[in-house]
Amino acid sequence: EVEIVREQYPSAAVTFTDEPCIIHWPQAMEILKEEGFDMGNEMGDLTGAMELALGAVVKEKHGTDFFMLDKYPSDIRPFYTMPDPDDDKFSNSYDIFLRGQEICSGAQRCHDPDLVMQIIEKKGMEAGDGLKTYVDSFRHGVSPHAGAGFGLERVVFLYLGLDNVRKASMFPRDPNRCTP
Repeated sequence: EVEIVREQYPSAAVTFTDEPCIIHWPQAMEILKEEGFDMGNEMGDLTGAMELALGAVVKEKHGTDFFMLDKYPSDIRPFYTMPDPDDDKFSNSYDIFLRGQEICSGAQRCHDPDLVMQIIEKKGMEAGDGLKTYVDSFRHGVSPHAGAGFGLERVVFLYLGLDNVRKASMFPRDPNRCTP
């Protein structure tokens, strides 16, 4: 069935490795600097151009279109993301990429209520009633947990090598189209 789609929208097949390809944040920063990007303090979020460049280098060096970028800086992740226990500048979070574009974000959630409050304060957030209720719910006990969110239309769009994500959606939405 993929071949039928490729007849109308030609693209190369996605390449995978037998073992997961995991790139850690500091390694990604080195790659991007070598590609000519100014990475500043190396703790800022990536632009789309940076992600595409990283994907191209990973493909060239590791022979795969599918990789994970692990240990994002804590400052660019939500307050509820668990800090890396070895270096709290980084977090236990990742993105999964296909053809140099993000298809999934995931992270371990911080389940320690006191640590969540420290992070909220460090980020300069107000711990109003809503956040206080959220944090207090953990005081009743919560197991370590994590989550991830896949963009399934993005997976299809990138896997098939389509030129627009709208072609992977049955009912694409934009400012001029809100109904099927």
